Amino acid sequence: MPLHHTRVLDLSRLLPGPYCTMMLADFGAEVIKIEEPTVGDYARHLEPMLDENSLFFHQVNRNKKSISLDLKTETDKNHFLQLVEQSDVVVESFRPGTMEKLGLDYDTLKKINPGIIYCAITGYGQTGPDSQLAGHDLNYISQTGLLDLLGKKSEAPTVPAAQIADIGGGALPAVIGILLAVIEKKQSGKGQFVDISMTDGALSWLPILFSEYLSAGKNLERGEQALSGGKANYNVYETKDGRYLAVAAVEPKFWEVFCETIGKADLAFNINAPQAEQAAMKQTIQQIIRKKTLEEWSAIFADKEACVSAVLTFDEVTEHPQLQERGMFTSLEHSAADKHTQLGIPIKLSQTPGAIKTSAPKIGEHTEEILNSLRGADKYE
Repeated sequence: MPLHHTRVLDLSRLLPGPYCTMMLADFGAEVIKIEEPTVGDYARHLEPMLDENSLFFHQVNRNKKSISLDLKTETDKNHFLQLVEQSDVVVESFRPGTMEKLGLDYDTLKKINPGIIYCAITGYGQTGPDSQLAGHDLNYISQTGLLDLLGKKSEAPTVPAAQIADIGGGALPAVIGILLAVIEKKQSGKGQFVDISMTDGALSWLPILFSEYLSAGKNLERGEQALSGGKANYNVYETKDGRYLAVAAVEPKFWEVFCETIGKADLAFNINAPQAEQAAMKQTIQQIIRKKTLEEWSAIFADKEACVSAVLTFDEVTEHPQLQERGMFTSLEHSAADKHTQLGIPIKLSQTPGAIKTSAPKIGEHTEEILNSLRGADKYE
């Protein structure tokens, strides 16, 4: 596997850091979760539970090992330093300055291992007036302006169902940053500090919206942008049975097919109509879509190239033949149950694919194994 010679020390908790290291583990990295004794990663204790750990914890901590260390004690701090000497990457998600207080910051670790790649995932980054603030996903997307534009016109911003900043702004940029540092290290032999701000990452999701803002020269209004519900050709419509149909006919050729299919070919010429006319078009289309069920509309559009799809529930998603074919749901053997379902690996490599081999570890499950491997390396003791 691509990362099978890579050892990652993971000090992170909850979602962004563990998601990042899960992706590295899926492609062969030896990821060692370093957890406080007894408590460990807070995600272990979030409902619903599979065994003594949460289902969520199992989703993002597969393929990893766990070692219990109290980094406030000299003995365990020395064990950590020994591990750093033998590792390639350190990932942490504490507030800036926390690792420095422990005497385990990047400047200290690189003296021990000049090749160490140190990735810090934080809400606001290592610098700036907000760097010490507490926060969560909703705070980060609110600071970027993204939250202000989520939802319908004249309504409050909509809280997204998925964690945009945590994963899209934190975990994924962290993976990219680490891998870039790995590539550079092959040339220089040196590691480096990877500073990931979830706010920065979420802001980088907005090239289209910021282009519209810069062009208009004024704030954008919620629900009026071309790709956020402002236009009839990119919207969601309710069906007769209270389900929803997603229409994403951005290009004129798809929009023409859609309009012809619903019996409103005349609307095809108004794809770029002003807001007032778009609102009237949406109302007309909604009246038509509400006359048939989701199943009926799905059948009607099944052989039409109009970029129309059903809005699925999780029950339907797990049974969807496309996602099944792509291996996006997989069963994993587990000691407390026959099997449990894992989300699959989204990156498909033809020669060295990723794999889900082991369930999430119990807290400290590999402590003895890993500490035994350090015996004799007593330079920090």
